[in-house]
Formats: sequence, structure tokens, C-alpha cells
Amino acid sequence: MSSQTVASNKNKVILELERGYRFKVTFPDAINTTLMMDEPPPLGEMRGPNASRVLAASIANCLSASLIFCLTKSGIIVKSMKTEAEPLLARNKEGYWRVIRVNVSIYPELEGNPDQTKVRRCLEIFENYCVVTGAVRSGLTVEAKVDLQNYSSLKENSDRH
Repeated sequence: MSSQTVASNKNKVILELERGYRFKVTFPDAINTTLMMDEPPPLGEMRGPNASRVLAASIANCLSASLIFCLTKSGIIVKSMKTEAEPLLARNKEGYWRVIRVNVSIYPELEGNPDQTKVRRCLEIFENYCVVTGAVRSGLTVEAKVDLQNYSSLKENSDRH
């Protein structure tokens, strides 16, 4: 980890298996925030979005927030915004499904008659502020480990909180 890396327990996301392929996702630093994720049939019951759709939502949210950040810093008021994201899946050469593209369309409603030079400038640079899109585009590192020995102690600690 470099000195530029930000690591914190507050950034943790915790998943707990409910049943089948449905997971309850909690965010320890967010107040009363729970997300249910599930796979579509035939594996799951689609009682929540699957990981591909949550990835698309994360990218869309980050891009939307980045655009709002740039516009607001430029003195432009965003009255409302709607964003749509669509993950596209295809099989790789080994036959595994992969998200190969995420199409994102952002529809902001700006107040009044904003300075078009400032608007154009934000449209040119807002994606640079999005940490999620930048990570996906550059191919982030994922460290996965399975610890069969410590499940019981981890469960006991989470039950106490």
C-alpha cells in the first residue's frame, strides 16, 4: 500500500448470506442502510439487484456526483438529474460471463441560463473526478481471500455490535 492509499474500516462493506444467492449488504458507517442483492432466476429470486447492476449503479452514481461537483464549483445550479446505466455482459474466451461495458446516460436539468463555457468545461473534465469509473477503466486490483478458520469468531464479533 502506498502512502497515497486511503484505507479505513469505515469504507468496509459487509455481506451476509440470507438464503440461496440473496445477501444482506450493510455499510457500518451509514445510518440504517441495508441493500439486498440477489441473482436472477434460475439461480436466485431477483429480490434485489445482482452485482452487475450494482456495479453499473456505482459507476452511474459516481459520474453523476462528479458532474454535480464540477457544475456546483462553477456556480451552476443543478435543479434535478436523472441517470441511467446499463451493464452489458458477454462471455469471455473461457466461457465466463463478464461485464464488458457500462453505458451511462446523464440527464441534468440546470437552472436558468448557465455560462456555456463553464458547462462545456465541466463536460470535458467531470469524469476525472469519479474514483469508481477511473478505477474500473484502469483495471483495479482485487484481493480475494477465503478464511475458513475464522468465520465463527467473525460472526461472534458482528453479533455483539
